[in-house]
Amino acid sequence: MSGHSKWATTKHKKAIIDAKRAKVFTKVGKLIAIAARDGKSGDVGMNPSLKVAVDNAKAVSMPKENIDRAIKKGLGGLDGGAQLEEIVYEAYGPSGVAILIECLTDNKNRALGEIKTVLSKNGGSLANAGSVSYLFKKVGQIIIDTEKQSSRAAEQQRGGEAVEMAIIDSGADDFEKDENYYIVTCAFGDIHAVKINLEDAGIIIESAEAVQIPSTYVDPPEDKAEIIEKIVELLDDLDDVNAVYIANANL
Repeated sequence: MSGHSKWATTKHKKAIIDAKRAKVFTKVGKLIAIAARDGKSGDVGMNPSLKVAVDNAKAVSMPKENIDRAIKKGLGGLDGGAQLEEIVYEAYGPSGVAILIECLTDNKNRALGEIKTVLSKNGGSLANAGSVSYLFKKVGQIIIDTEKQSSRAAEQQRGGEAVEMAIIDSGADDFEKDENYYIVTCAFGDIHAVKINLEDAGIIIESAEAVQIPSTYVDPPEDKAEIIEKIVELLDDLDDVNAVYIANANL
């Protein structure tokens, strides 16, 4: 799959580990609140984006009461509504690595300050708007764990053939397999439709979300890889940061 690398898979595996920590609930809750607010509905049957967000919350075992609270907050039922802003910051890391940082925050000054601190302490710096974003394309990404498939899919499966046929028939643009995971990509606006088609075929979805994939990618130099990975992890650990993506800007 074009645009992907070990970093995409590492990010997903890290997310599974992070799911054991309470801060993941905070991030997932923000996505639910935004989906409820923007869709002007707390009914997952009437709000496709909310259904995707709620399904992702369930995948990380977020309690129902937390999900309900996030929906109410998004609709204005708690604390005056979700006063969240979606902000994208652009930055450079060592060796010209381009970094795209997506935030969901109720305090952009706090978010920017924390991001600047991480970058400045690790050889990175903020970039001007447009300096980095052109290297990325927003798409839908669906993760499938082959070990969690239903009996319906398993009964038909021969070496992953049933799963792959379901992906091909779903309307997805592309996919790749990494160990026990299928990473499926589709147009950003098709996330819900592709997810439904896969579920109708008996496929259990691990997660479905909008992501930014680099148009071109080169793994960073070996002597810089560790510090770049550290920057990504430190940024991703910030409560206001929803996602971090990297590409190589020196191509």
